[in-house]
Amino acid sequence: MKVLKFGGTSVGSARRMKNVASIIGSSERKIVVLSAMSGTTNALVCIAGCFYRKAPDEANKMISEQEQKYAREIEALYRTDLYKERALQLVTEHFNHVWSFSGKPFTVFDEKVILAQGELISTGMMDLYLQEQGIESVLLPALNFMRITADGEPDPVYIREKLVALLDQHPDTSVFITQGFICRNAYGDIDNLQRGGSDYSASLIGAAVDAEEIQIWTDIDGMHNNDPRVVNHTSPVRQLNFEEAAKLAHFGAKILHPCCIRPAKESNIPVRLLNSFEPSAPGTLISNTAEKGRIKAVAAKDDITYIKIKSINQLPSHKFLSHVFDTFAFYKTAVDMVTTSDIGVSVTIDNTEYLQEIVARLESYATVFVEKEMVIICVVGDLEWRNVGFEALIIEALKDIPVRMISYGGSSSNVSLVMRKEDKTRALQALSTHLFDSSQSLPPAI
Repeated sequence: MKVLKFGGTSVGSARRMKNVASIIGSSERKIVVLSAMSGTTNALVCIAGCFYRKAPDEANKMISEQEQKYAREIEALYRTDLYKERALQLVTEHFNHVWSFSGKPFTVFDEKVILAQGELISTGMMDLYLQEQGIESVLLPALNFMRITADGEPDPVYIREKLVALLDQHPDTSVFITQGFICRNAYGDIDNLQRGGSDYSASLIGAAVDAEEIQIWTDIDGMHNNDPRVVNHTSPVRQLNFEEAAKLAHFGAKILHPCCIRPAKESNIPVRLLNSFEPSAPGTLISNTAEKGRIKAVAAKDDITYIKIKSINQLPSHKFLSHVFDTFAFYKTAVDMVTTSDIGVSVTIDNTEYLQEIVARLESYATVFVEKEMVIICVVGDLEWRNVGFEALIIEALKDIPVRMISYGGSSSNVSLVMRKEDKTRALQALSTHLFDSSQSLPPAI
């Protein structure tokens, strides 16, 4: 069995839904995970905001606009009046449910129920379309098997048990449709896996059913060796190992949700990134196989805050680091990068919710320098210490760009550098020229 995930752009219109249906086919057994139609989740967030602000007229206007949008796509998607009517009824029921929150005390839990409607609509519409095309499919409600714990982490035992039981009820069915992103929490309430969570859903489902492959279908031909929005003439990377892919996803490659890699890696299930607009393109294969001696790709993570912390000798040196990291742990703020010396440490964070409190606590035993609007540039590949020369290529590329931090050693698959936001584009372009355009490769391992 394979798991196929299609993002919001891939199901963003009637024409694109038809294209997805042609990719799905009916031959081999598969679970298809769908996001909400592009633009729907953002609209639902805005509608929920209206309910928070007690602005029902504004919410009603937005709901009407969404219903009209879906009515146009339904008219273009289905051939027969019967299925057009069924689809319109489906959409109306879900938006009536959204409207039912108007005039009531509104909570974050209500917002999550509203956000879930996008995936419920897109999967319902796809299931109806497949039926109209004569393709037998079964709609598997993700709310019946996808669950997170009280800590907000997926519950893999529960997911496997419930999902396998649902699949066993349909032994002769080839195509199953389900929602990405949405789930229930430990208390049975509707919840979600956060933005980009449909990738995570697909990976969790793949691990639960021991899938032979997880396919992530997007609007680009696999993961590219640099950001195509910034750098011209980027190329798809045809093969990555799990660690390389995880680093690229964590440090800014938008094609893949960072959490997606872990369940697939733990279950040793290959992940293939494919282009729904060009289905014949080979895309990118992510697996446990590693290519030696190659720099694969570059990614950038925005909205980084750099913090330099220097001891003022009120603490013994062997206690200084533990106090620093205890401070970040106390405020539940993850640290991305770290460089240290005997009397100081520099770190980066991407969550500044408690920055003021963190700095105040650090200043009781250290001088603290904070710099916002920074970026992390991450160079990924087989960067084992035996592959001499890769550092020189990276530093040479950035010789005219000021760099705040360089981190290497925590992983043999990446070198990370911190710099100012305004230098990001120049850095990505320079790295692309030095690492890829000239076809430079690392010398053979010693």
